[in-house]
Amino acid sequence: MAKIDKSQYTKEEWIKVRAERKAKKEKDRRIKVLAQKPEVKIPLWFTPKLKNKIAFVLGNGTSRTDIDHTQLSNKGIIYGCNALYREFEPDFLIAVDTKMILEINKAGFQHSHSVWTNPNRGFNGMNGFNFFNPSKGWSSGPTALWLASTHDVQDIYIIGFDYQGLNNKINNVYSSTPNYKRSHERATYHGNWLKQTCITCQKYSEKRYIRVVEEKDPFIPPEFSKIGNLTHITVEEFNKIFDL
Repeated sequence: MAKIDKSQYTKEEWIKVRAERKAKKEKDRRIKVLAQKPEVKIPLWFTPKLKNKIAFVLGNGTSRTDIDHTQLSNKGIIYGCNALYREFEPDFLIAVDTKMILEINKAGFQHSHSVWTNPNRGFNGMNGFNFFNPSKGWSSGPTALWLASTHDVQDIYIIGFDYQGLNNKINNVYSSTPNYKRSHERATYHGNWLKQTCITCQKYSEKRYIRVVEEKDPFIPPEFSKIGNLTHITVEEFNKIFDL
């Protein structure tokens, strides 16, 4: 935006001009952001579920083992990650690990379900996948949370996002299965997952995020205390809310 000589205006005129220029600058910024935002299309068959504005984002931490996710299908939209497809069909499956995508492609799951991943030259020739454009570059769980946040939902329940390991060992319901680390291996560093989660919750401040944790010794990162639209409930409280 070109500079202007404010000496040409009275004080009152300059205040008005400055406000108009500021508003135009913000509008141009928003248009630019929207133009860069990846197109996320929701298939028509998901439309009825959007009416209740509830989403469930399922990570694969062991804290979700006492939640019957199969009973959530009629209560909101379900976003799942990686090997969840082996036992359950979420509305959206997100996987960014190359080995996991190769497994999903071999199973052909993407041909009858909405599967999202990042562009990768190794996926050339694979059909049926939805690609983030531009590539998100995040881990699967935080990417699933971000995708849910871009959709027309209001309350987003974060399930199985445990972050830390189990006694410094892998914390994943699919550990020791194909394409996952062994249960005895050292826990994966969770700093990136945590940072990416915080970025999404803070960006979509109009959404309400509810993270579900175990009642006994729950891990609540101190970074979450700074996020006003993120609260925590226990697995027991969650099951009561949704009558599971």
